[in-house]
Amino acid sequence: MRYIDLRSDTVTLPTAEMREAMARAEVGDDVYLEDPTVNRLQERSAELFGKEAALFVPTGTMGNQICVNLHTRPGQEVVIEERSHMFNLEVAALAALNGVMPRTLRGANGILDWAAIEPAIRPRAYSVAQTGLIAIENTHNLAGGTVTPLDQMEEICDGAHASGIPVHLDGARVFNAAVFLRRNVAALARPFDSVMFCLSKGLGAPVGSVIAGSRAFVDRALRVRKMFGGGMRQAGVIAAAGLVALETMTGRLEEDHANARFLAKGLMAIPGIGIDPENVQTNILRFDLGAAMTTSELSRRLKERGVLAVGIDERQMRLVTHKDISRGDCETALAKLREVTSEG
Repeated sequence: MRYIDLRSDTVTLPTAEMREAMARAEVGDDVYLEDPTVNRLQERSAELFGKEAALFVPTGTMGNQICVNLHTRPGQEVVIEERSHMFNLEVAALAALNGVMPRTLRGANGILDWAAIEPAIRPRAYSVAQTGLIAIENTHNLAGGTVTPLDQMEEICDGAHASGIPVHLDGARVFNAAVFLRRNVAALARPFDSVMFCLSKGLGAPVGSVIAGSRAFVDRALRVRKMFGGGMRQAGVIAAAGLVALETMTGRLEEDHANARFLAKGLMAIPGIGIDPENVQTNILRFDLGAAMTTSELSRRLKERGVLAVGIDERQMRLVTHKDISRGDCETALAKLREVTSEG
């Protein structure tokens, strides 16, 4: 059975062009900085994001935590939104790897602004932890793929820098944010001290993420990547797919966004399902089941009918569109959802 897999955009299969590039990749030992394909990926990433340098890492979690390590000292706090990936889905790495505490704030639809952040910055007093970093997630995964506007990101960075605090962009799906805002990723990354983006989510590469920043920052990041176990050898085999992703996959993301909006419109018509289509901005959508059924039960019944989906909790479901989901797949998924929910 072929499943319609709406669990995440990480489930995509590499394209034929990616597979060919991987097979033909020119490689070397990247720990010696001698893998030409990795070097090309890093140079291209820095160019696209308007940063001096970039570094290929195995995962987005590692990329985020390398940046936290470089920006902070043990005993400091990191200001983040309370539903952020760094707080909820990185296995307490802020504390375990870097010795810092999260200072969580609630943002409307996951979006923070400077007015909310400024009061959370700790005073310069010896009895309290100091604010070492502010981290913004754009798009925001658990809030449903919502996008922080560029002017709000710039205001946050300006305020933070005036206070002597660096700002990191968890841009796992920043290309989706750029498409929604109709700006290039360099504009979104410009005010931030560091940025991480994933090649293996909306862009469809099989593995890998990239961090970018100043040349001095990336030089320091090399050491931390090695310490965290991210020193890869002939990594050009996977970097080759990342290069193809950057050059061929960013232009099609609006198709995923349109499919998510199509799903949202269809979900609105199903009794018992709660969804606000205005919050469906990119390729992720959330909907509420109310008391009719738990998400685990819905997931089980959908799987029996060839559709894969997962819950955020027992009442909220998440669906994610991606390159391997067609409009026809969305129509079928909606039909199966109507069938399951009508059964009660």
